[in-house]
Amino acid sequence: MAVQTNGALGANRLDRRKAHTRQALVDAAVGLIADGRGDRASIQEITEAADIGFGSFYNHFDSKEQLFETASEEVLECWGQMIDRACAGISDSAKLFAVSLRISGRLAWTHPEIARFLTGAGLKILDLPYGLAPRALRDIQAGQAVGQFTISNAEIALSAVSGGLLGLLRLRERHPERVEESAVDELAEASLRLLGVRAPEAKRLARLPLPPIETW
Repeated sequence: MAVQTNGALGANRLDRRKAHTRQALVDAAVGLIADGRGDRASIQEITEAADIGFGSFYNHFDSKEQLFETASEEVLECWGQMIDRACAGISDSAKLFAVSLRISGRLAWTHPEIARFLTGAGLKILDLPYGLAPRALRDIQAGQAVGQFTISNAEIALSAVSGGLLGLLRLRERHPERVEESAVDELAEASLRLLGVRAPEAKRLARLPLPPIETW
C-alpha cells in the first residue's frame, strides 16, 4: 500500500477545499438563476450566497458571466445526460420526443430545484449549445427525416414546445394547486400534434409507461 507524505496529504486537502469552494459558487449561481436574479446579481451577492470570501471568487472564475455560463452548462448537461440514459434503447423518434418531454415536464414533481432553474433561466436555454434544447432539436429533426414529423421548421417547433414546457413549470411553481401531473401528458400530446403526429398516435404516445429517472 502506498504511503502518502505530509505534502501529499496537504495537497489533497487543498484540492478538496478548492473543489468545495468552486462548487459553492456554482450552487450559488444556480440558486440565483432559479430566483430570476442571474442577470442582476453582483459578485458580492454571489460570494455571500456561497458563504465564501469575496477574494476567493477570482481563484475560480474570471467573471460572473463565466460562472453563470458554467453553472448553466453543468445543470443542463447533467439533466440532458440523465434524459439520455432514461431514453436509451428508444429508436422511434416520436416516442423518444414524447418520453423526453414528459420526463422534463415532471421536473416540477420529481426535481423541483431543476424546474426552478429552468423557469428562472427562461427561453435563454434555447440559445445554449448544451442541455435540453439541442437534444430536443435533434429529435425533432430526426422525426422530420423519417416523415414522422411534418412541421417544416424545426427551430420554430422547438420554440413553441419550450414555451409550453416553461409555462407549465412556471404555473406549477407559482400555483401548484392548479396543475396536476396529467397536464404534462396533455402538453406532450398537443406538442406531438403540433409536430404533425396524428391525434390517435399522439394520444397513445403521451400515455405510455415512462422509464425510471434517476434522482438528482
